[in-house]
Amino acid sequence: MTPPLSRPAPASRRILAHGFYETRNTLRNGEQLLVSIILPVLVLIGAHRLDIVSGTTAGGLSVPGIDVITPGVLALSVMASAFTGQGIAAGFERQYGVLAYLSTTPLGPTGLILGKAVAVVCVVVIQVVVIGAAGLMLGWQPDPGGLAWLSLVLVLGATAFTALGLLLAGTVRAEATLALTNILWVLLGAAGGTVFPLDHDGPGALLLLLPSAALGEGLRAASIDGALAPVPALVLAGWSVLAVLAARRWFQWR
Repeated sequence: MTPPLSRPAPASRRILAHGFYETRNTLRNGEQLLVSIILPVLVLIGAHRLDIVSGTTAGGLSVPGIDVITPGVLALSVMASAFTGQGIAAGFERQYGVLAYLSTTPLGPTGLILGKAVAVVCVVVIQVVVIGAAGLMLGWQPDPGGLAWLSLVLVLGATAFTALGLLLAGTVRAEATLALTNILWVLLGAAGGTVFPLDHDGPGALLLLLPSAALGEGLRAASIDGALAPVPALVLAGWSVLAVLAARRWFQWR
């Protein structure tokens, strides 16, 4: 008697299974854990203890420096997991033929990308919990009315930086991706308006068009003012669309 042929699981189960698999791999990877969670927490504690940001003005009111730093560090951590982490992982998976192999399985190219998106969401949730808890212990007081906007900006930022990371991973060698993603993460985190607010007047205003600045400004507006900052949200949405279209056009599986 011929045994019945096995059938692939439903698409949603395949995507979730792959997403959870990638999440576990990320959390087991010491280097990724260091960049995605440990370093951002150290930046948060260090910037607070050194009083690098003494305070700012939001809605005419002076706010503590920790209220400025914490959303910026959240932005830094999202960049680490979505851009650096996914870019490096996809780059080496492509170089070793893993992406090409997985794209021929029932998971397929679309399922593979969606699975990576699930992994990014899971890691970002963990980052928000850990960094948010650290911020609260240091005195962070986010506006409860802005938590929904905070979540929206996080999704936009994760989408933009995941697409940018995959675009880089799919167009250059893995070693170049490793170097570029780490260098850009440090540069954008330090001087790209991510952790520390940019001057909205003069030449510094042009940097607000960077996705890093838009993510930092959007999270600070949601956390401090309890409102959605329209310009940063539009900038992030624009970067998301452009990066996704570019990745679809130029991403190479081999």
